[in-house]
Amino acid sequence: MKDSTPQEQYVDVAPGVRLWTERRGAPDAPALLLIMGAQASGLGWPDPLVEALAAHHQVIRYDHRDTGRSTSSFDEHPYPITDLAQDAIAVLDGLGIDRAHVVGMSLGGMLTQLLLADHPERVLSATLIGTCAMSTTPYKAPDGTEIPVPDLPGISPQILDLWSRPVEDEGLEAELDRRVDHWQALNGTELPFDADYFRALERRIITHTGTHAVSTAHARADAANMLRTKELATTQIPTQIISATAEPVFPPPHAQHLSQVIAGARLTEIPGMGHALPPEVLGPLAEAILSNSLMG
Repeated sequence: MKDSTPQEQYVDVAPGVRLWTERRGAPDAPALLLIMGAQASGLGWPDPLVEALAAHHQVIRYDHRDTGRSTSSFDEHPYPITDLAQDAIAVLDGLGIDRAHVVGMSLGGMLTQLLLADHPERVLSATLIGTCAMSTTPYKAPDGTEIPVPDLPGISPQILDLWSRPVEDEGLEAELDRRVDHWQALNGTELPFDADYFRALERRIITHTGTHAVSTAHARADAANMLRTKELATTQIPTQIISATAEPVFPPPHAQHLSQVIAGARLTEIPGMGHALPPEVLGPLAEAILSNSLMG
């Protein structure tokens, strides 16, 4: 039986910046790097999903800068979003991994596209979840109409409203209430919402982080120089796009658009999935990821 005992390690990715990492699975198994979204700890990848993937891979999850147990440095030394993509490469370097299958969600999906474009020699395969294309290529609708990228559907008004509200520190339980409300909006409307599940997830993340304070570093980071239109159109890396039918942040047809702009990408639909990882989607998601990473 393959060992999936978590092994934690800190990796220095830049002067004064150290990231928390965790590995599970056999050390000689093909590496699979999980990249979470903005302001999200690596613990945002649920344990049952990590365990399912670790049956076949050495699975790495990590805390971005200004999240979890990693260095919080933005206020003293602001960085652009593109530095977070370089951090992913630095994590692989620090763990002695030449190439990895990469799975990115939300902002993590954008960073994965940067890896496809800028560091293809480090990527074995890619799976993109709940994200949008780093490309200016228009979306071609089923009827043949071309839709410019700025005209694609945007974030749901409910979520925009939640994101626009200032976060007041009213104590741990109030912060947990706020995070659960946020997850309910992200979950979408097609699957049942288990508030206790997400509350337990966030309580664990807060314990891991050591504080319930909320960082806004990634929202304030410079998002310039993210487009990779030509590189994505010519990549040879096997890429899978997860189409979540209830996605409220990057709603359909963003997944379909991604499958058009990334060379050879295939689309896998998970019915009912939104911009969250509730128990109902973990089995289908693990199966989809493995179908890509174990291909051939």
